[in-house]
Parts: sequence; structure tokens; C-alpha cells
Amino acid sequence: MRVLITGGAGFLGSHLADAFLARGDEVFVLDTGSIAKVRHLLDNPRFHYIHDSIFDLELIDGLVAKADLVYHLAAVVGVEHYVGDPYETLNVNVNGTQNILKAAYKYSKKVVFSSTSEVYGRNPKVPWREDDDRVLGATSIDRWCYSTSKAVGEHFFFAYHKLGLPMSIMRYFNVYGPRLDKVDVGRLFTIFMGQLLRGADLTVIGDGKQTRCFTYVTDAVEATVQAGINPKADGQAINIGVNVETTVLDFAKLMLELYDETRSKIKFVTQEEVYGSSYEDIPRRVPDNTKMRTLLGVTPKVSLREGVQMSMDWFRKEMA
Repeated sequence: MRVLITGGAGFLGSHLADAFLARGDEVFVLDTGSIAKVRHLLDNPRFHYIHDSIFDLELIDGLVAKADLVYHLAAVVGVEHYVGDPYETLNVNVNGTQNILKAAYKYSKKVVFSSTSEVYGRNPKVPWREDDDRVLGATSIDRWCYSTSKAVGEHFFFAYHKLGLPMSIMRYFNVYGPRLDKVDVGRLFTIFMGQLLRGADLTVIGDGKQTRCFTYVTDAVEATVQAGINPKADGQAINIGVNVETTVLDFAKLMLELYDETRSKIKFVTQEEVYGSSYEDIPRRVPDNTKMRTLLGVTPKVSLREGVQMSMDWFRKEMA
């Protein structure tokens, strides 16, 4: 099988490429970013890296035409990006997504869309089921442009599905692991990891009581592969994540515990100090992962302690 992964040189995409190559499939990755996360694959004859954009319509047409399955992961992600440049976030995540859908519809190719738990906004009713309401802040708050851009993408996917396009939507909950972002930026793990490596204090926003459900990358990838090859996933939006809540403060404490030889402590800061006034935090983010377990047959296997330890070991080795 030929698999096209847009954004395939990123964190999740690189692990997804690993998984399909391990199955014996042929993988085409389209990305504008660095090859660092897929460097280990470049000598594999079944791996093809194309350094280009989802806005190159002629290229997209050709790649989708020869693919058997398409994963659309290319997007602007990370709080520092969608608060810092909301226009680029909206342009890539909405207009770029339409480019992929148009080509997939033209050639009747199944597409799996990388969405996010952010689409639920700050809905206080948890755990979130896939058909639960979205509760968002004002459009003047840049923080919500990412959630909105991914939700618009989902609307387009559901619209094309009504026209006959096979598709699935994955809503990821705090996926982490080796190759995640750069240290000091991006997700909570890499921010704390960068601070630990520098011997700096771990900055916890507010009182740290906000909760997240941390999902190790191998569990997320197993579900993502099944979303593409399992016909039960067609037409579905599916939460991908563990359903065990961890406070940000407890997560910081765990990283301090597992990272030996550190003088770092926990430092409480306001969100304005970190992200300015264009950010609003989400108190709780918890998935109902029934669909993942029943439709995809995937139950998360990696505990938080085990996953954080493996991730830490990888980053320490890389930085050394």
C-alpha cells in the first residue's frame, strides 16, 4: 500500500511513517520542515521525502493520485505559533486542508485528518464525547483561532463525506514522546524538559490544578494506523487519548522526580507572563475514549511514568 502523509516529517508524522514502513508499506512524506525527525528513514527505499507545501496544487494532485491512503497532518500547531501568528494558523489549517480534500475527492482516496482536543474549547462537561458541544471564548482572543481552524477542517471533512469521500477524524489529547517539538517550546513536556536540561525552574501557569490526559506516541500511532485501515472508522470523529487526568502540577512533580541530578524547582507564573493577553487556559481536558477502544480496538498501554521516563531518556541522549 502507498501511504501519503502531509506533515509527515513532524513529531506524530515521523512515528506514523515508522509504523507503516514496519508493516511493509511504501510511504510518501510531504513537509516544509526539517528532515531531522525522519533522517533515520532516508536510506529506506520505501520511504520518499518531498520538501514542499500543501499549497502546491499540481504536486498535491500527483501525490494523492498515486496514493492508496492519505493522512493529513500538516498544520500550524503550538500555542506560541497560533498566538503569535493567527493568520498563518488559519490559512494553513483551513485553506491548506481544502487543497488536500479536493484532490482526495477527485481521486476517491480515503483521508485521515489530524484534529485536536482543542475543538471542544472550554466545555466544562468532562469527559468529552465526540458529539459534545464546543464552548469557546471571544474571537478577539487569538488562542481560539487554532481550535476554530481545526473545527472548520472537520466541517469540510464531514461535508465531503456526505459527497461520498471516505474519511476519519482523529482528535488527539496531549500526545508526547521522543521527537516531540524542540525543547523549551511547544507542548508541556518539551517546555519542562528544556527547563530541566538548563537547570531552570519548571514554570507552572496559575495554580497548576488544570488537568490534561497525556498519551504516549506509540498508543496514538496505533490508533491512527487503525483509523486508516479499519473500515469501522469511516465517517467517524474519534478521540485519541488516555482517560486518566493528571494535573499540570503533578506532571511537573513527576518530571522533577524522574530527572535526577537537578536543582530545578517549581515556579508558579501567570499566563500573561508566558503568553500575553491573547491566551485563555482550559481547566480540564479529558476524553471519552470509548470509540477508540471499540471501533479501532486500541487501548492505551503505556503508563504516564513509563512514557515520561522513555521520553526523558531520548531527549537527554539527543541533547548530549
